[in-house]
Amino acid sequence: MSDPGSNSYYKRHIFFCLNERANGEACCAQHNAQQAFERCKAQVKAQGLAGPGQVRVNKSGCLDRCAAGPVAVVYPEAVWYSYVDEHDIDEIVESHLKNGRVVERLLTPPHLGR
Repeated sequence: MSDPGSNSYYKRHIFFCLNERANGEACCAQHNAQQAFERCKAQVKAQGLAGPGQVRVNKSGCLDRCAAGPVAVVYPEAVWYSYVDEHDIDEIVESHLKNGRVVERLLTPPHLGR
């Protein structure tokens, strides 16, 4: 059986929830998600990881894991991350997006949803 990502347009795809709730409920936008998205996109580009066959960084609406926010998810591995700052983003880029090693300390606890 071949690697599930081998026929994919991108080797890895990371989605950042940027959802903002008007009613004051917890949401990723309250936790600098936009800045994290921009940092990740810049780091991926700076390291030459962007483009077909490599990595794509995307914005997302609500991923329904608000209690763990801010969150991002990497496919095809379906690995969920909760991050705090730019150092966390840099580690995700270097370790997972570049070298395929999951950043265990940033994994979103599996029980946390909305």
